[in-house]
Amino acid sequence: MLQPVDKLEIRILVDNATDGLSSIPGHVESEFTDHWRRGLGVLAGKDLCCAAHGLSCLITATRGTTSHTMLFDAGPDPDVFEINVRRLGVDLGGVEAMMLSHGHWDHAGGMLRALELIRARNGGAAVPYYAHPEMFHSRARQLPNGAKQPMEDVPSIAALTAHGARVVATAEPQTLLDDMFNVSGEVPRVTAFEKGLLNHFRRKDGGDWEPDPWVTDERWLAVHVAGKGLVVFSACSHAGVVNVLKHAKATFPDTPLHCVMGGLHLSGPTEKVIPETIGGLGEFGLAYIAAGHCTGFRATAALLNAFSDKVLTPTAVGKRFSF
Repeated sequence: MLQPVDKLEIRILVDNATDGLSSIPGHVESEFTDHWRRGLGVLAGKDLCCAAHGLSCLITATRGTTSHTMLFDAGPDPDVFEINVRRLGVDLGGVEAMMLSHGHWDHAGGMLRALELIRARNGGAAVPYYAHPEMFHSRARQLPNGAKQPMEDVPSIAALTAHGARVVATAEPQTLLDDMFNVSGEVPRVTAFEKGLLNHFRRKDGGDWEPDPWVTDERWLAVHVAGKGLVVFSACSHAGVVNVLKHAKATFPDTPLHCVMGGLHLSGPTEKVIPETIGGLGEFGLAYIAAGHCTGFRATAALLNAFSDKVLTPTAVGKRFSF
């Protein structure tokens, strides 16, 4: 049973964008302000984070005097992940669990290095790693000419285990770390307009490529902040962010939705459903939408026009969100 927490902090370790200058609300700290607060006197490129196509969030929940920290995805590249962790002054030794949101390279490429960095600081202890069993197949996207462009495979269970992960591979929902975090089950596809990734394919055990538009291994993570509601992390929203939030609401019907954070995947072919998505998001009474990664600039602009900058705060590498 998910229990409310008193405080939630999210550090954006990897994201598509870097933005230390735009105005932001009081519950968000920019990368530049973070560096200044930690004593960086002179701004220089060698001290700033690197943007990359992907996402990684370090999430710390606190109830009373007890805090727990999870790593939600690790971005596309081990070097970018490590550079950003170092430049943000993040100590990964407190990470008690990891989750891969779905089986795509731009969220998994830094995972093995993340495990190494965590275990170098936690005394070599194994790290629980939450994964869906269907995320370990090969994936590809279909190009306009019909050719399949393979994606890098995510680290296998064997590779993760060899790097010190204790892999929990299940499609069932999980509540963990003193009931502060909830990993969802599979997301039901119930809206008429959210149709997944139509150019997405998978290949099982070296067989033929087969259509895989639904990316059924994708799951969301939620934390209930007392007095506010659910903060829902949806890394790419391949299921459709409205489907994701409908599932979160159905899972926790007595808890309001406070914020959705992550990639809303409203770029490329899915730009055509931006209007329907904005209409659907209006159903939930969200206090904040923290959109980044694969959301796309057209959707970000549309969300800003629909909900105002009081609600929409784009994510960016190095930002700190506090609830």
